[in-house]
Amino acid sequence: MGFKKLLASLGAGGASVETVLFEENVVPGGVVQGEVRIQGGSVPQQIEGLSVGLQAVVEVETSEGERKESIEFTKQKLGGAFEVQAGAAHTVPFGLEIPWETPVTMFLGQHLQGMNVGVTTELAIARAVDSGDLDPVNVHPLPAQQAILDAFGQLGFRFKNADLERGHIRGSRQKLPFYQEIEFFAPQQYRGINQVELSFVADDRAMDVVLEMDKKPGLFTEGSDTYRAFEVGLHDFQNTDWAAYLNQWLAEVGGKRNWF
Repeated sequence: MGFKKLLASLGAGGASVETVLFEENVVPGGVVQGEVRIQGGSVPQQIEGLSVGLQAVVEVETSEGERKESIEFTKQKLGGAFEVQAGAAHTVPFGLEIPWETPVTMFLGQHLQGMNVGVTTELAIARAVDSGDLDPVNVHPLPAQQAILDAFGQLGFRFKNADLERGHIRGSRQKLPFYQEIEFFAPQQYRGINQVELSFVADDRAMDVVLEMDKKPGLFTEGSDTYRAFEVGLHDFQNTDWAAYLNQWLAEVGGKRNWF
């Protein structure tokens, strides 16, 4: 299924630009294929540069409170300068790599509320930059990520919310300037826990899984028994019963605190 969006009309009598995604369903480490279609207007026009990238809407903590900020976290140039003649059509194909740390936007076939990730197109015209709207992509979990998410479901946890936070998780392999938090409501058998927050930080070999229960705003309290980080291989995750692993950790913490 293709996804089309008109990017811009480049001034009076200028060219129009359209970005087409051939398939908007992707996974971290994959590639989104598409093309940029430029249709010449009534006058020739010089295009100084064309690029596509991935952009996410991220929450940023400031002294005045929280605000949202759009961050482009990967970018690909599509050739050099060229001229669009009046009435001429240009098609520029692209294959944009999806970074391994790209946040998941789909869960159980549904879009995660609060996730806003997509392809952005940028044109440089006569020393001006014209950025288009976001063409959304659906980022599905890697099999190893799905295994952890399924384990929470098997234990009765319910999805609450997801967001992207600017900052870094200490001790992880994180390279992007933000990370994702997926929050779950705890089931009745873990009545002493309000919620558990989950973050994935992946590369091409493995991923850090970061968990925290009853999180206080602002900091990961590394070293606390309510914080756990562990590595999961992307190709050998099937060797572990993740529901049992998570249940053991929750039971250990809850037993120490007489929660259940």
